[in-house]
Amino acid sequence: MGEHAFGQPLTRLEDDALLRGAGRFSDDRRLPNEARAVVLRSPHAHARIASLDATAAMRLPGVLAVLTGEDIAVDGPGPVISEINLPSFPKVRPPPGPVRKPEQPVLAQGRVRFVGEPVAMIVAETEDAARDAAEAIEIDYDVLPAVVDMSKAVSGDTAIWPEAPDNVAFEWHGGDPEATKAAFAKAAHVSRLTVVNNRISGAAVETRIALGVYDGRYTLTTGTQMPHGIKATLARMLKVEPGQVRVISEDVGGSFGLKNSLYVEHALVLWAAKRLGRPVRWVSDRAEAFSSDYAARDNLTTVELAMDADGRFLGLRVDTLAALGAYISPKGLTSPVNNSPAYAGVYRTPAIHVRVRGIFTNTVSTDVYRGAGRPEALYALERTVDAAARETGRDPIALRKLNLIQPSDLPLATPLGLNYDSGHFEQVLDRALAEARHKSYPARRDDSAVRGKLRGFGFAHLCERVAGGWSEGAELRIENGKATVYAGTMANGQGHHTFYAHLVAIKLGLKLEEIGFVQGDTDKIADGHGTGGSASLVLGGSALHGAIEEVIRKAKPQAAERLEAAEVDVEFDDGSFVVAGTDRRLPFSDLVKDLKVSGYHHFKPTNHTYPNGCHVAEVEIDPETGEIAIQRYLVVHDFGVILNPLLLKGQIDGGIAQGLGQALMERIVYGKDGQLLTGSLMDYQLPRAADFPPIDFVSCPTPAPSNPWGVKGCGEAGCAAAPPAVVNAVIDALQPYGVRHLDMPLTPEKVWRAMQGAR
Repeated sequence: MGEHAFGQPLTRLEDDALLRGAGRFSDDRRLPNEARAVVLRSPHAHARIASLDATAAMRLPGVLAVLTGEDIAVDGPGPVISEINLPSFPKVRPPPGPVRKPEQPVLAQGRVRFVGEPVAMIVAETEDAARDAAEAIEIDYDVLPAVVDMSKAVSGDTAIWPEAPDNVAFEWHGGDPEATKAAFAKAAHVSRLTVVNNRISGAAVETRIALGVYDGRYTLTTGTQMPHGIKATLARMLKVEPGQVRVISEDVGGSFGLKNSLYVEHALVLWAAKRLGRPVRWVSDRAEAFSSDYAARDNLTTVELAMDADGRFLGLRVDTLAALGAYISPKGLTSPVNNSPAYAGVYRTPAIHVRVRGIFTNTVSTDVYRGAGRPEALYALERTVDAAARETGRDPIALRKLNLIQPSDLPLATPLGLNYDSGHFEQVLDRALAEARHKSYPARRDDSAVRGKLRGFGFAHLCERVAGGWSEGAELRIENGKATVYAGTMANGQGHHTFYAHLVAIKLGLKLEEIGFVQGDTDKIADGHGTGGSASLVLGGSALHGAIEEVIRKAKPQAAERLEAAEVDVEFDDGSFVVAGTDRRLPFSDLVKDLKVSGYHHFKPTNHTYPNGCHVAEVEIDPETGEIAIQRYLVVHDFGVILNPLLLKGQIDGGIAQGLGQALMERIVYGKDGQLLTGSLMDYQLPRAADFPPIDFVSCPTPAPSNPWGVKGCGEAGCAAAPPAVVNAVIDALQPYGVRHLDMPLTPEKVWRAMQGAR
């Protein structure tokens, strides 16, 4: 449809309001007679609460309530619910065992298990009054030993939970251990590498906010990716029917998993609002966010790769310790387990066995974060393949090419239960090497050496499985001369209004400004899974495709009447109803003002989609300081059919920024006593624009067969590929020093010390 066709770089419809300060975030919604809440948090990583006295706090001016663990037993919400169970993929032996899931009360009862755990909620007329009251609460703690290091946690010297004396919450196996053992028995070479996937913070621009109202039913306003999921969980915790809970989420200032799950503050403000009979607002500050937001990653993984004498992969064995924190968060089992199939990568590896142990530590819980396990797996895999090439004297490119899945192999069932259905992996790799001018790299390396610098070339080749495992719904309404999309997904910066409107414009020939968009209100949208797993365009867009087809079907009788033709002779083509065999046409846009129809569709895919690509990084290191400068970053990727290259590029660049942040600078650090040492932006380093070069992108698409648009999903590729690409490049640059591996983040000090140790 001309300017609204696939592949057109349409600017975002959302940006005008956001750039003018006219966005509407959770803290912009103001209600009469609001009270303010402050959460008093534990200063200790592990301690018994010997006594708690709030008498003095309650006497202070403006204080309305001090809620503690004792009050929960009277009329409080139930514990936080872990929503995810261990999966049993088709290729899982032995089957999953039981999961130890100790309950997390919304306020600590008798014991605290991480710095920042909520102990009391104070509600007052003003935030200042609530903070003064928090200071007046008298608490005596009996401090207990804390467990922070996963390797020490499994020794069992200090148990966080009596039901888990070894601090192991679960042990999960994926793949075929016997076939993998047999593959290793006949290997000519086994490469082994242990890698750390460092704990990081979501660090959203907008901190978490919760506004609770009770007027016979509960209404929560908060920034989230999954309003319907939050609603369902709250209903169970509050012991009411789902219809008694409404969740509203408007503009969201960043999330990528951080605001995916339920937090205790969601339930606390609703509980307090019912008790007090007035709205209650809680707003996190930045320091509070570092201590109480769910963290991400935090894995210790050993990978073994078995190869024959020619370098062909025979088997892969993976053993992971995954830090869960003190409690299993609502989606805390997703990242370490559900995305383990990513270990198949782009390679023909006949046998794979993955073992994952979830470990309790005296830290804040981990949950999903952009990629939700795929970045962790792909980092470990791509670092191991690179290390294996160097150990055996092979070129990393040649070793990968020898083992790449070929188009003739597709469709392919992987050893971990996926079914790859599209892609041309070798073509992607060849294009990446050509675009990166790999053949002339030695000359650039020599030029760097003349200037006293070290230069490295690295890449990561990946295949993700995304946009599957759940379904999504969408509705399209035509009324009052306007089309409006009602989406079950929930944007947190991706441009959903733009791409949903774009799809409607493509099919119906309407102008973008004629297409409205509604999301994030569980009273207005019947159901929805929400946003995650690069699935919004694939699943939500495909649901909208079905809704559009339904609208066309319902509008056809009226179109036939206008065209003075039998309905059976009327077809729909390129935005218009046409009478078959004639030139008589009625554009849908001419019919809109007289229509009142709606279409709803629920889409469940027949398979995941498999976006795949090769990311290339070229770095330069100053040997005197260890400082790393990224000279070039290139992405060659198969994202399937591209709807809007501007939105796609934004997703790629943002993901790479997050991935490079983890690779080079971001890391949450706890002391041995469980005290948070990176509790502010003075201590926790986030990437800035000056840290990155321009990012080049080349599309190398194959359509996805599992959805009507042929799209594959792009949201998580950057943060999955950037860490291994950059670390591989740095290790390549450090070859003169004999450095085999460095764990992220690769800070200048760490790189400099590695060179000094080699000297």
